[in-house]
Amino acid sequence: MPDARPPHARLPAALAPFVVTLAGYELGGGAAGVHRGLPSSTVSITIPEADSLEIGWIGGPGPRERLRAVVAGLHLGAAELRQQRSTCGVWLTLSPSGARALLGLPASALAGSVADLAEAVPALADLPERLAARRSWPERRALVERALLAGLARHGERAARHDLRATLAALSGTARVQEAARRLGCSRRHLSGTVRGELGVTPKEYQRLVRFERARGRLVAAAREGVGLAAVAAASGFADQAHLTREWRAMAGCTPTEWLRAEGPAPHARPAGERPPGGE
Repeated sequence: MPDARPPHARLPAALAPFVVTLAGYELGGGAAGVHRGLPSSTVSITIPEADSLEIGWIGGPGPRERLRAVVAGLHLGAAELRQQRSTCGVWLTLSPSGARALLGLPASALAGSVADLAEAVPALADLPERLAARRSWPERRALVERALLAGLARHGERAARHDLRATLAALSGTARVQEAARRLGCSRRHLSGTVRGELGVTPKEYQRLVRFERARGRLVAAAREGVGLAAVAAASGFADQAHLTREWRAMAGCTPTEWLRAEGPAPHARPAGERPPGGE
């Protein structure tokens, strides 16, 4: 049955400053799906439709974990996600400010790690089961929006004291941390302390994540338009194509070309409001 909601439904205005992505995803059409989770400057929540996720860091120590739903903080390495049976679900990304405002905890509490959603955010412990009971994507989307609005009602006023938007905009607008501090009217030491305390990464690491994300978006567009990697590197702030490739090997565990060949846009997300594969 087709969705009644338009394919590009907007988020409620109260959530728009905090939610970057709200989408259905599919990891593949077979009995098992695999996805490479790339470094990100956002906090992500992945909720499989009917099964748990098996997740582990690519090239990193430690065994794989199996979690019903996953929340991950900012991280500079790549993870591998495997999902059996139904390979669909809900994918949500939040700005660092959104972690405080909607989940009630700083992004630094999740930095460089993955955690079970129920343990990290007890108020959302039953969200996977409630989503599984909904038969259509509009119903699932509405349920997630209500859960986030409830979190905003609980945490939003207190989170307003830690608004990071101006700080992160300054860091994103220059490659020099000192210049960002000057624009904000504070010392580099103060800026570093604020960013570490709220995000769990240094200002330079945050800039590295932003540059990587910009390159990722441009890579997808370039592949469609036939644009070369050298142009992507220059537009994204890398010294040259070799620099881009080295950074991708370090952060993604593969070259840009290998990633495009294997996955393309991640994690096969559809626009917020569009019905995910398998939904009614």
